[in-house]
Amino acid sequence: MDHDDLNHWSKRAADWATAYHAGLRDRPVRPIVVPGAVAAQLPQAAPELAEPMETIFADFDAIVPGATTHWQHPRFFAYFPANASPASMLAEQLANAMAGQGMLWQTAPAATEIEGVMVGWLRDALGLPGGMTGTIHDSATTATLSAMLAERGWRFMGDEFALLSLDTGSIFPFPRLISLKNQAIAAMQKVVPDSRFGPEMKATPKGDIRHLVPPKAAIDRMDEPARPALLLFPRFGYAPELREMGQSEIFVRLTQASTNYVALGEPGFHALTRFVDKIPARAMDYQSTDQAEELIDDLWSKLP
Repeated sequence: MDHDDLNHWSKRAADWATAYHAGLRDRPVRPIVVPGAVAAQLPQAAPELAEPMETIFADFDAIVPGATTHWQHPRFFAYFPANASPASMLAEQLANAMAGQGMLWQTAPAATEIEGVMVGWLRDALGLPGGMTGTIHDSATTATLSAMLAERGWRFMGDEFALLSLDTGSIFPFPRLISLKNQAIAAMQKVVPDSRFGPEMKATPKGDIRHLVPPKAAIDRMDEPARPALLLFPRFGYAPELREMGQSEIFVRLTQASTNYVALGEPGFHALTRFVDKIPARAMDYQSTDQAEELIDDLWSKLP
């Protein structure tokens, strides 16, 4: 396919998308298929020669829509918000045409600055404080801090995820493998025996990656809930500081981090409202694990 073909098939795809959304309400939200049904319709070996795009498009139309959970269906209410407006579909087509990687300002200046301005618009629309700012961190930031604190005596509940009980407000652990990236690998190797590390994967799109097995005590106690006493929003790379947070900011950030808040509906709203009302929270900036631990110890010592 060259770019002239792309132009033709993009128009075909747009026509298909229009017809798909026009008839989406008449489809079942979830497909009526059994495991293996899609695979059974595919050839066991890859084709020796390229097939005509007309054939590929026909296969797509015959196989994929009928075996897809339709996230844009008007009766789809699961997991988390995922509504795609026509404007967002067009924007994604333009973004895909450039196929950039918006990881850093250097890799995507326009995307970085547009996102920053639009997040400010969202902040204002939500009525949050005018000085509120935020950053998007990869998982290694929180994972590394959690792992390091676990090696210094704190109980490890999970690197990114934990489960909040809707009834009691208790936190249930989720001690999965800890994903470490780049400099975090060497930092953890100084305090953790090599036997707990998996193989190192070099030069991935996210840099060097290595997984760490959680402390044995965390795994042994994974069925034991804990009462939450403090909520932290850590931000690495800034001068050490603890900041007060408004309840509206805390609530919004928790809903954004939750994978099933929307699916839970009213019970999820009440659980998070209770959590925000009862659990003190702070935003924490730090430049090293030692700084973070010092800030946390000081804050912990002042809790009632």
